[in-house]
Amino acid sequence: MVNYRAIMELVLADRSYSEVVETVGCSRRDVSRVKQALTRHGVTSAAAVGDAELAAWFPDGRRRVSVEYAQPDLARVLTSMKQNRHFTLLQAWRRYADTQSGGQKKYGYSQFCALFADYVRSHDLVAVLHHEPGRAMLVDWAGDTLDLVDAVTGQVTKAYLWVGVLPYSGVLFCRAYANMKSPAWLDAHVRAFSFYRGVVQLVVPDNPTTSTHPRRKGDRERIVNARYQQLADHYGTAIVPARAGKPRDKAAAENAVNVVNKRVIGYLEDEVWTSLSELNDAIEQRVDEINHDLRRADDTTRWQRFEAEELSLLGPLPDARFEEVEWKELKAGRNYHVTADSQRYSVPYQLAGRLLRVRLTSSRVTVFDGTAIVCEHPRLWGRKGRYSTLPEHVPKQHQGIDGLWSRRWFTDRARSAGPATVTVIEQVLDRQTIEAQGYLDCQNILSGLGKQNRQRLEAACQELVNRGGYATYTTLKRIMAAIDSDQKKPRAPIPAASTRKRAASAPNGPDVYVRDASHYETGGEEAR
Repeated sequence: MVNYRAIMELVLADRSYSEVVETVGCSRRDVSRVKQALTRHGVTSAAAVGDAELAAWFPDGRRRVSVEYAQPDLARVLTSMKQNRHFTLLQAWRRYADTQSGGQKKYGYSQFCALFADYVRSHDLVAVLHHEPGRAMLVDWAGDTLDLVDAVTGQVTKAYLWVGVLPYSGVLFCRAYANMKSPAWLDAHVRAFSFYRGVVQLVVPDNPTTSTHPRRKGDRERIVNARYQQLADHYGTAIVPARAGKPRDKAAAENAVNVVNKRVIGYLEDEVWTSLSELNDAIEQRVDEINHDLRRADDTTRWQRFEAEELSLLGPLPDARFEEVEWKELKAGRNYHVTADSQRYSVPYQLAGRLLRVRLTSSRVTVFDGTAIVCEHPRLWGRKGRYSTLPEHVPKQHQGIDGLWSRRWFTDRARSAGPATVTVIEQVLDRQTIEAQGYLDCQNILSGLGKQNRQRLEAACQELVNRGGYATYTTLKRIMAAIDSDQKKPRAPIPAASTRKRAASAPNGPDVYVRDASHYETGGEEAR
């Protein structure tokens, strides 16, 4: 559109045609029209001509053309797009094109979009929110998720990302969880406060069921959940949920979620993740880059502004971190484990079949028999059906089966025979391309040869190691047989007693009577 007022000012300043054309970017014809109008109306000062008068002197032909077209209700379009996030400009244009217009022309889709953009720039105005340092933390769940693949079953589950941001400095915190339930929600807040090394005055969540709920069914009033309020009381902060349907109240959180979707999920979704701990380590690296490396318009990083202007204004952390406590009464099964939230924790085997009290926090599981503490376990998260078994809880007949059919299981069994047996077992496993292919050989050696006599097996293995031989079941069996035959070889012969008679001249004692040969002749004195 030609700027006729600028042309008028230059013409009244006695500028040439060339200077006006070059300065304003108009045509020589436009300059001529302005000169004619000034002469016709006797104008000597541009300030004396109002905008309405100027528009009458130089009418815009496009306005006359627009009268021929039916004008769309752009205010209604804007309202529909705010109320329904799935409503599009294409839908609005189709409705506009299908309505009766009394013979007026209809704008095409591209012109309709241009008119709507002009309308939004002048009517959809927004206020600038000025955030105070250290005052608020905005929190929300990221909309996108990442896949977790179970290394054992291959089952794919979702990992949900919790995002917290300090709107003044823009420093954000992110962590993945297996679900969006209350324990995960509370644990994320605890970790965020530790990450920021302080507590803000306000926490501004959205309105998920993990943070607020209506006082009565169908009531518009919402109150903070009891557990969430306990966390706020513990840290000395306040929970102020954002207004429903007002996403601009938490624009910083929406922006942080967008950053996480692009710079965390976008970088990590092509990789395979088998555990939450592994995934959270990778997320921590990505968040560290966002906070420390990315520079903004003022050439500072988020973390630099946080440490310089916000960290000192945060409230102190309490001496002990918040832990949600849940009590349950659980029966110990025949396998001397109690099951809590689909995870299994061992108790002394003598308590199998007993009803026990269990205290669960986000990090520990404590088992009570009455008022006495029986045992404690680290709390298990992630894949369901996992076991936490303490060695002292296992009866003697069940010991030695931990890690069945593994390298450690075979070497532990070999260690009961001796160090040479361990060396032989390791040789058998190490020479296999696939280690599991040697498990049967190890089983044959330990159970077939060493079950009855571990000392002979150890001696045979030591002999084989000394020779530098190739360890097999057959070789060890032959060596053990040789050791067995050496132990069972016949004794040195002992000469038998002599059957010869003593000589007649042998001296006889005074009380010894020896019959002579004549006594045994047939027909003795009686015969005679």
